[in-house]
Amino acid sequence: MYRFVIFFSGLLVPIASLFNKKIRTGMLGRKSSLRVLREIIKPTDQTLWFHCASLGEFEQGRTVFEFVVSKYPDHKVVLSFFSPSGLENCPNLSWITAKVYLPLDSKSNAEQFAAAVHPTLAVFVKYDIWPNHLRALYRIGGRAILISAVFRPNQIYFKWYGTLFAAALNAFEHIFVQDETSQIHLNQHGFTEVTVSGDTRYDRVLNQKVSTIDLPEIERFINGQLCFVAGSIWPEDLGLIATFVNVPHGPKSILVPHEINPDKIRHIQRQLSRSSVLYSEREGIQLEDFDILIIDSIGLLSRIYHFADVAYVGGAAGTTGLHNILEPAVFGCPIVIGNNYRKFPEAIDLIENGGVKSVAHPHVLYQTIGSLMEDPEERLKLGHLNAQFVASKSGATAVINSYLSNHPL
Repeated sequence: MYRFVIFFSGLLVPIASLFNKKIRTGMLGRKSSLRVLREIIKPTDQTLWFHCASLGEFEQGRTVFEFVVSKYPDHKVVLSFFSPSGLENCPNLSWITAKVYLPLDSKSNAEQFAAAVHPTLAVFVKYDIWPNHLRALYRIGGRAILISAVFRPNQIYFKWYGTLFAAALNAFEHIFVQDETSQIHLNQHGFTEVTVSGDTRYDRVLNQKVSTIDLPEIERFINGQLCFVAGSIWPEDLGLIATFVNVPHGPKSILVPHEINPDKIRHIQRQLSRSSVLYSEREGIQLEDFDILIIDSIGLLSRIYHFADVAYVGGAAGTTGLHNILEPAVFGCPIVIGNNYRKFPEAIDLIENGGVKSVAHPHVLYQTIGSLMEDPEERLKLGHLNAQFVASKSGATAVINSYLSNHPL
């Protein structure tokens, strides 16, 4: 059945690529992955392989990646992604030898990929687990670990028809999970090499907090006023926040779309009744004269949250999935999200902790953010709760790094 699905996907993707740029980009990238690897990675090279679904998983695993690279500086590093949004937006860091798309998970593709990379260690992040690639890695004797994973009883690994995927987990010599519930599910199904480490994203955002912000144009736009930041927003999120953003004489607003393209930007601009400007137009204009700044550049959001008096994190107003709620939380500001967040443990915890509010209607969002903007003590209180919570959850990277230090290559 799985072989049939992969085979059928190989036939369907070229057709779908005619109508979807993202699919077309991924398809063309996958076709070139093996060629790129064979040009860059020689049979005698020692290599490390880090795999992520997309950019969020890269950021989640980055603290571990950088530790491994520092420990084995002579190894070449192959970084693979499944999603174009990951590969295209990942920074060109000096320690990355090659960035490639993971080929479709056919037996042939997997064997060729494993042979080309021949890693001494592979690190997979969270949930992007491909049976044939892991099986091929296992057969050539490559070591592998899975980090920041989350397992729930309704996942395919624990179903009667999911034996192929459950067997794929055997390729990992150790699995690091975010919570005890995940460990229990794995233990009950015979997986014993499991450690509760927590989520490495907490370490990553804490590292980002101490890094240099250096965004003078953002400071110039805000000009000492209150600022609302809406990050990683989709059309459904815009429908939820538009009433607040458009209120006359309201605070400054910074909008950061999840997808940066002209059509998406124009759609946002059509929903705005207050004066707005694009970040790409910042040169030579008085940014402080505008009410709304639309960020049409990649890679700024995690730093822009530093300027938020109240933040909104997108994805939970629709079905796309909540984006990284920890990035604003670390800066100690109150956060508002949509109501489709229940698959995200960190959101549940932060809501229970008191610093995050979930809303489902524009009027409720308007009231929630409006009252926070008018009450500096409440803003400070809720923001402090978020910052404290993030700090209390740090340490996952140290647990994983300790294991790697005690089990050298």
